[in-house]
Amino acid sequence: MVSSIPKTTFPVTLPSIRRSGAFALIDSLQRHGVKHIFGYPGGAILPIYDELYRAEARGDLQHILVRHEQGASHAADGYARATGKVGVCFGTSGPGATNLVTGIATAHLDSIPMVIVTGQVGRPVIGTDAFQEIDIFGITLPIVKHSYVVRNASDMARIVAEAFHIASTGRPGPVLIDVPKDVGLEECDYVPIEPGDVHISGYRPTVKGNPRQINAALHLIDAAQKPLLYVGGGAIAANAHAQIQELAERFQIPVTTTLMGIGAFDEHHPLSVGMLGMHGSAYANYAVSECDLLIAVGARFDDRVTGKLDEFASHAKVIHIDIDPAEVGKNRTPEVPIVGDVRHVLEQMLQRTRELDFPTHSSQTQAWLDRIDRWQKDFPLTAPHYEGSISPQEVIVEVGRQAPHAYYTTDVGQHQMWAAQFLKNGPRRWISSAGLGTMGFGVPAAMGAKVALPDDQVICISGDASFQMNLQELGTLVQYGINVKTVILNNGWQGMVRQWQEAFYEERYSSSNMQTGMPDIELLAKAYGMKGISVRDYSQLESAIAEMLAHDGPVVMEVHVKKDENCYPMVAPGKSNSQMVGLPERKNSHETELVSCNGCGAQNPATNSFCPECGTKL
Repeated sequence: MVSSIPKTTFPVTLPSIRRSGAFALIDSLQRHGVKHIFGYPGGAILPIYDELYRAEARGDLQHILVRHEQGASHAADGYARATGKVGVCFGTSGPGATNLVTGIATAHLDSIPMVIVTGQVGRPVIGTDAFQEIDIFGITLPIVKHSYVVRNASDMARIVAEAFHIASTGRPGPVLIDVPKDVGLEECDYVPIEPGDVHISGYRPTVKGNPRQINAALHLIDAAQKPLLYVGGGAIAANAHAQIQELAERFQIPVTTTLMGIGAFDEHHPLSVGMLGMHGSAYANYAVSECDLLIAVGARFDDRVTGKLDEFASHAKVIHIDIDPAEVGKNRTPEVPIVGDVRHVLEQMLQRTRELDFPTHSSQTQAWLDRIDRWQKDFPLTAPHYEGSISPQEVIVEVGRQAPHAYYTTDVGQHQMWAAQFLKNGPRRWISSAGLGTMGFGVPAAMGAKVALPDDQVICISGDASFQMNLQELGTLVQYGINVKTVILNNGWQGMVRQWQEAFYEERYSSSNMQTGMPDIELLAKAYGMKGISVRDYSQLESAIAEMLAHDGPVVMEVHVKKDENCYPMVAPGKSNSQMVGLPERKNSHETELVSCNGCGAQNPATNSFCPECGTKL
């Protein structure tokens, strides 16, 4: 009998084969799970597109031809946000590369994992101002997590593997790979590198939290009477939804989210207080103003959340959990800093509570929850109804009612804030440019999300001004049959600009009116070969939304809404979160004991600690 051959116990090196740099790139992308690439060809990147042609012919992956490179970067971004996977986009040298910059910056500020591949002029002419030469490596240095210029085709497999590892680990972010044209053509001994087989000297993100700091955090939570969980985009990136809910329920802690953190906690849950900040709910802003312990989870204390920073959660001790040590203590010094992956840190905390047999504290925080409940009743978010016009809020509410489980993208402005206020989103189902505030993001981001998740509903909420920034991507939707529904709240203005001009610039409406030159959006959609719907009367709204959702194909639905509607509540720049304007009328004032403010004389519920009109302590 022939003896069996022992199994190999050492790493097997794959044999090298002579291949071009372009082949090495495309093959490496496939090995890292890439199924879709968003891009636009040009001279310097043609060797890569030639190899891409062969891969598409084999059915290995699909390239989505956008109409503008900015659309490619936003589509890759939306793909990544919806799935948690690395999004990929291509652009050629010169203007092709610079057109990607806004999308790279958008992904950078919101910590989105992307790999961006740009073509570059050939190595012999780099630095000579050759045709369509631009230093995209230098231009993007401040807005990428890392970047490469591929000097030799033999480096391609390693660079791609490192790029994916860097983009998707630690604090996620965009990584640029710039490929000179002759590197794409150059043959080399290509040795594939599989995902995970990467060792980058000096790059070791901290994943687990320090046990001593975790113990200190738990003791603060145990002692708190008015704790508040403040959850940001880091919780989404870490997929920490279940851990946040378990921690909140165990200690009966209310939860507020940032614009990036929407979906990290079930907004139907009784412990949810919604979004805080400049256009957050009144009860979230009051809660953060009065809490005695603020537990920041994957959040960065940005200005749109904090308002006047030195008055933000001024009565609270702070626990700050974040994977990026540069964020911990950057804007607010915490009593307990914990550097680590949010999900891992929360799992450690929960495990430690079980080991120490921490009791649940429903009774300890009950008075605090009762106070927040009163604020929710006194200052609810409501969608107004007007005779003779449609309010933008009621459009959002009706879309959310008919499509409660959709993935939603937005553009930027009033419609974005109304969508954040009134839609109830699950994990990764809220996709919005928060840090950069990029108009034109919504449609291409929805395109990316729908390509990634073809069996799910994807709806873009946009405004008439934002929509016109990247409307050319309607052609991409039609070419590939990408079934995205776009709802445009058309008020004829750059709505948020108009609101600020009304509030802070004595109604000098400089260059914010969009009515002159506004296209007929229904006809525009039809010109692109897709369904267009226009709604001008409230009685049409419900049926029009149903028609849009039922249509098998992309749709643009324009709703003409009240032109001068403002987005409230609002925290003015330089004011504290308790100093909101535009609060709704109190729905239960007849049940509430009122006290006069010593600062401005306004009547306030006795449950308030601060006057919402002037911020005076009551």
